[in-house]
Amino acid sequence: MRKLTVFNHVSLDGYIADADGDMSWAHKSDPEWNKFAASNAKGGGELVFGRVTYDQMAGWWPTPQAMKALPAVATQMNALPKIVFSRSMTEATWENTQLIKSNPVAAMRRLKKKAGRDLVIFGSGSIVALMTDARLIDAYDLVVNPIVLGSGKPLFDDVHKLPLKLRKTRSFNNGNVVLSYEL
Repeated sequence: MRKLTVFNHVSLDGYIADADGDMSWAHKSDPEWNKFAASNAKGGGELVFGRVTYDQMAGWWPTPQAMKALPAVATQMNALPKIVFSRSMTEATWENTQLIKSNPVAAMRRLKKKAGRDLVIFGSGSIVALMTDARLIDAYDLVVNPIVLGSGKPLFDDVHKLPLKLRKTRSFNNGNVVLSYEL
């Protein structure tokens, strides 16, 4: 069975976006972090998004600016297979994207049973909450950013208690700490 992992930036107080939906606070560029991001992108997998995150990613990674800023990451983000869950989209135009309009939980159960690469959810708080409550997520890689937002979009909105085990940690000079958990 394929593994489903979450990779998300989160503020110290548990938000994935501020009250205006902004995530610019999570995009720190420095050599150590960029090297980690490029290495992480090489890990492959099939990327999973909700519509809002998909629109943001599809609006950035295929651009010349993204290729100039983070060429290794941009190349991988564009090349990897992608899934977007959306009831409102009529088509997904970003290269290598499959649009799923049906029940996300049932669709993910089917996807996990299919042969193929592991699955990674980026952003997509509502998809993370759905899959967490359905106990379909195998691991959580959370990038805790050294910022308190005070309000915004929580990572785990309306999720029931879920005990996790810490697998590993890694800290960076820019203040980010990656916490890796599994069920």
